[in-house]
Amino acid sequence: MKTRLAILGVGRWGTHLVRNFLAHPQAEVVAIADPIIDNLTTIQEKFSLDPQSILFTSDWQSIKSKVNLDALVIVTPASTHYPLIKDALQSGFHVLAEKPLTLDPRECLELTHLAKQQQRQLMIDHTYLFHTAVNQGKLTVEEGKLGELRYGYASRTHLEPVRQDVDALWDLAIHDISIFNHWLGQYPHQVQAQGKIWLQGDRRTSLSPDGLADMVWVTLHYPRGFQATIHLCWCNPDKQRRLCMVGSEGTLIFDELSKDEPLVLQQGYIQRKGENLIGQGQQKQVIPVEKAEPLKAVCDRFLESVKTNIACEFSSARVGTKLVQILTGLSRSMAENGAIISIPELDFSLE
Repeated sequence: MKTRLAILGVGRWGTHLVRNFLAHPQAEVVAIADPIIDNLTTIQEKFSLDPQSILFTSDWQSIKSKVNLDALVIVTPASTHYPLIKDALQSGFHVLAEKPLTLDPRECLELTHLAKQQQRQLMIDHTYLFHTAVNQGKLTVEEGKLGELRYGYASRTHLEPVRQDVDALWDLAIHDISIFNHWLGQYPHQVQAQGKIWLQGDRRTSLSPDGLADMVWVTLHYPRGFQATIHLCWCNPDKQRRLCMVGSEGTLIFDELSKDEPLVLQQGYIQRKGENLIGQGQQKQVIPVEKAEPLKAVCDRFLESVKTNIACEFSSARVGTKLVQILTGLSRSMAENGAIISIPELDFSLE
């Protein structure tokens, strides 16, 4: 039996989700909602959808009374997630939500508990965790090919889109943080961040009281001594999507923009010869990676979770809650001029 679902929000990313679910043999899109009427018209024309078989509406609440649903896909601004997800779970629907889960870790924790109580799946679209290069990279790290893990660095820069609801930290950082956490199998226990504002110093939010930072430097401190630095900017024409993990015997490089070599192990180590320290064993190994659309894998996994009612461990509400907690700590650090902020353990015991 197909999973009957509604998709709420059909902007740029929502359009990709519509495309994937329409093509999926285990899904039936029965409703599409967006408060912007032009978005509904565009999506209907783009995929030649029949309004007699799919409900198009600007009001999410009307869907519940007009169609039978199993699940809701929420692709709206993060500031709207909490009430929408809470309503959906209380209505008995499974939920796939765009990242971040919410903008407040306390809300995330509440929704995590609610999903458990309702016996419904709450999965977060952390798309990079479904990327074949990221999954192969995790296997490479676990096989010990890097030796002793020492530090990491990443750069995520581009020229627009410039967000007007959140800063570059909340827009971009979650991707690289989630990859580092996934590869290491742990979360940072301390974080630091410093930002620079050029464009929107007059646009202040509770998360960004001094304005929306256009460029941010992030530092993550992990319990076993590993440290990662991330450079984020949305007004830099040097577009980069590159993440590296360095060990005593090599560096693992994930370069998303490299079509032919997205994952490379650059091997090499330092050996002492007398009083000298000499580089040895330097060679480049291109790691084969299967080509597949990560978002399709997200949709596959969500539908499987709905069918079995078993959570996807690496993209669950718990993971989403921890990531929001980390981002909140980084925002606090920026507000305190780069102070080191400790990230406490969260209590998921109510689950």
